[in-house]
Amino acid sequence: MEELKSRPANSSPLTPLGFLDRAATVYGDCTSIIYKNTSYTWSETHRRCLQLASSLSSTGIKTGHVVSVLAPNIPAMYELHFAVPMSGAVLNSINTRLDARTVSVLLCHSESKLLFVDTLSQSLALEAISLFPPNENPPLLVLIKDDEDDGVSSTIDSRFCCTYESLVQKGNPGFKWIRPESEWNPIVLNYTSGTTSSPKGVVHCHRAVFTNTVDSLIHWEVPKQPVYLWTLPMFHANGWSFTWGMAAVGGTNICVRKFDARIIYSLIRKHGVTHMCGAPVVLNMLTNSPETKPLQNPVQILTAGAPPPAAVLSRTESLGFIVSHGYGLTETGGLVVSCAWKREWNKFPLAERARLKARQGVRTLTVTEADIVDPESGLSVKRDGSSLGEIVLRGPCIMLGYLKDPNATSKCLKEDGWFYTGDVGVIHPDGYMEIKDRSKDVIISGGENLSSVEVESILYTHPAINEAAVVARPDEYWGETPCAFVSLKAELTRKPSEIEIMEYCRVKLPHYMVPKTVVFKDELPKTSTGKILKFVLREIAKGMGSSSTRGQQKKLPGVGFKKILKNCRREFQSKNDVHGVLHNQTCPQHCPGIYILII
Repeated sequence: MEELKSRPANSSPLTPLGFLDRAATVYGDCTSIIYKNTSYTWSETHRRCLQLASSLSSTGIKTGHVVSVLAPNIPAMYELHFAVPMSGAVLNSINTRLDARTVSVLLCHSESKLLFVDTLSQSLALEAISLFPPNENPPLLVLIKDDEDDGVSSTIDSRFCCTYESLVQKGNPGFKWIRPESEWNPIVLNYTSGTTSSPKGVVHCHRAVFTNTVDSLIHWEVPKQPVYLWTLPMFHANGWSFTWGMAAVGGTNICVRKFDARIIYSLIRKHGVTHMCGAPVVLNMLTNSPETKPLQNPVQILTAGAPPPAAVLSRTESLGFIVSHGYGLTETGGLVVSCAWKREWNKFPLAERARLKARQGVRTLTVTEADIVDPESGLSVKRDGSSLGEIVLRGPCIMLGYLKDPNATSKCLKEDGWFYTGDVGVIHPDGYMEIKDRSKDVIISGGENLSSVEVESILYTHPAINEAAVVARPDEYWGETPCAFVSLKAELTRKPSEIEIMEYCRVKLPHYMVPKTVVFKDELPKTSTGKILKFVLREIAKGMGSSSTRGQQKKLPGVGFKKILKNCRREFQSKNDVHGVLHNQTCPQHCPGIYILII
């Protein structure tokens, strides 16, 4: 067999761009995109992408150049996922909710040659360009007009060189798109969501995107010609690769500029939506809306990001949504761990099914290995559902690295062959993984590692709470204590107090995990993909100072001295003994979080 080797016929570089060629042949007359009153077939989408790729090449865009886009989920945003790499360039999708200074920094960092700008993001783009350093060349600006959007001006600012449609129309529909010389060539540049306040440029190659796209379709069991509603931003990890995936299966893309629960339910009914993706905040939105009512036909919904609380999963499924849960990062280009469902689990009660589904699960098919290890020793943690470690991955889905940041790249792509995610989790005895926190979100209180996710999952079961996030608040004695930020449901006639929220948690959690502070907010700060900005909340909690109230007494209504001490592991000989260890109304050495009442 020594003479057998790779040849041009059997070693064509893997790329997801070929999915569009095939869709034009197999599903040519079928609808590819619907947006308000506009619709295209797959043949039309294929032609438009080739024309746009042709125009980009004629304007001087070359292989390896970065082309950026600042747009929501509109048809142009979908087409650019094919057209830009078909010209040989690298697509950079920018979060539309970033401020001008950040957009300017990203455009400079990526050395973007051209920027497509949605009509409602004109002022953002122009301000970002105005902030460019004098020695930096800003990208050419192309305006994506939206004639169907009410109140949009028909005038074009002179700083835009042309419009999106003019580029499409002047392009050659017979353009021979530029295939990658190597499947390791970059295809997309995505900046991390900024939940750590420091976005990094993640570069993925054609090979990674191809394998991730196919993998995502398999693990979600996506059939041919689904009707897919774009509630997940395409700029977020390229819509978890379903931008290319919908072409692979000939799906119909229902594009929507902005949405709420009313719009989602309306589009589901109007177009017969079968599939959608979204962060857990979308699930929460669907279950807390006045529009909420059981679906006529089931809708598959894939969620990922922050672990969805079991209570939210349960409410969503009771409406007729079939929820699948997975885990991925910008650095993996999409979901790489999924809660592979077992048929026998369908026999379990709804609450138990929701608890199982809240786990992230096992590696998907094309991921080589996934494990949870002790970050110091590199050894696998025990499969006991409680031993914490860092989630590590290896496989073709992993990024090439961070753009212009070799130090950050080497910190997570280590010499031992693993990608270290920075996420903390456990492995259950059945081999399924469950995220407990980001490593930076673990709260260390009195030497105990405390998972903010576990506390949040309990808070979400409270009937009055709409959203919840738990972060560390400094404490001069414990080091840190849990601080809960919550928003309440709008329809409440009576709002719970801080003490009532804490007592609710006390019944359901170990006492050291009970929040020592509860902060009520109208809405929690989030990224555009629905992730709660915990670094913002941490700064607020830090600014509140120490949570300790040494020497103070807190009387709990209806709770007596003996009743409290009954739950304490320490034997107290007298009230003076209790007073001697009083700190933050707890017994600090033995049972953090237990209130002590001096009477």
